[in-house]
Amino acid sequence: MKKNAYTVGQVNAYIKNMFAEDFMLHGICIQGEVSNCKYHSSGHIYFTVKDEKAAIAAVMFARDRKGLNFYMQEGDRVLVTGSVEVYERDGRYQLYAKEIEKDGEGSLFLRFEALKRELEEMGMFAAEYKKQIPRYIRTLGVVTAPTGAAVQDIRNIAGRRNPYVQVILYPAKVQGDGAAESIVNGICALDALGVDVLIVGRGGGSIEDLWAFNEETVARAIFECNTPVISAVGHETDTTIADFVADLRAPTPSAGAELAVYDVFELFEEMAGLEHRFRRSMEWKLELAKSRCSHLAGRLAAKSPQNRFNENRQYAVNLEERLLQKMDGALRDAKYRLGMLSGRLDGVSPVRQLSKGLAFVTDGVGRRLSSVSGIKEGDEIRVRLRDGTIVAQARKTMLTDSGTG
Repeated sequence: MKKNAYTVGQVNAYIKNMFAEDFMLHGICIQGEVSNCKYHSSGHIYFTVKDEKAAIAAVMFARDRKGLNFYMQEGDRVLVTGSVEVYERDGRYQLYAKEIEKDGEGSLFLRFEALKRELEEMGMFAAEYKKQIPRYIRTLGVVTAPTGAAVQDIRNIAGRRNPYVQVILYPAKVQGDGAAESIVNGICALDALGVDVLIVGRGGGSIEDLWAFNEETVARAIFECNTPVISAVGHETDTTIADFVADLRAPTPSAGAELAVYDVFELFEEMAGLEHRFRRSMEWKLELAKSRCSHLAGRLAAKSPQNRFNENRQYAVNLEERLLQKMDGALRDAKYRLGMLSGRLDGVSPVRQLSKGLAFVTDGVGRRLSSVSGIKEGDEIRVRLRDGTIVAQARKTMLTDSGTG
């Protein structure tokens, strides 16, 4: 007798129908640890949910990722809600995830989101209510646990950046029962003390460990605080309600100290640079002023009465020199002419004629006689010779033309 044979597709289809008809496999919630998690470029997430005994393949399609409010990583403990179905082509079943939440934190995440929406609608996250963090402070208030790495990191960084800043610690309970009330008391106490900046925070931990910073009382205390508040809770990936309400969020307590305390040594370097620039500017302005003063002094000296007097005096000296030069020239010309005239005069000089044997005759009163008609017999005459004068009396006159006297 021939056995009935089924194709692989028929078997897979049958099994798929069996899974589809099993109500328990629809809307099932599976608890386990994430493994082989891969975020595909298409937006789908492929991963495995496992425990110590077994594993099941899972996928969350891109359309369902709105149900995921955290970044899923290897080793995360999760609660995955979805349906278990058979992939008919390969004949294997897998979990199709609709919602994923961290194991043990689902209710807390819901409370977190609900409070976040409520406070945001009330305007407590609005930027216009954020206070400016002062650049230079003298006192830093810290609300955190008195022991642990957070307070030590804040002290060390604040001391290294500015040893002149006073760090005032309010030892608060930051985890467990009464933690929220303790944090609120610390905020109020340091705000009343009048510190310049307030850091509220703690080191990292689970959502349960950090839950005190998600309480509404803490959020309201931060919002109503007159002192600028820096929230520094957990690690960089941790986010709390306090982060949204605070005037500034720091990813870690160490970063909070760096944001609150300005590096005084950087300030000293900046001041030294400003001093250098100021000195160079003053030196340049001083040189410019000296140059301008020198220029103005030169212009003033050029217009001063003494300078005018000196200029006029020099002009007079120049005129005197020119006058002397002209006088010397005129005197030389006169001497030259005098020499020429003297030579000519010497040629007709009576003395020169007398030296030749001629005589110069005058009457008794000194009038020159050039004709015998100018004298009578008995008149006195004077005859000037080369070496003396003869005084005589005319006894007789004779005219050359008539030959008589």
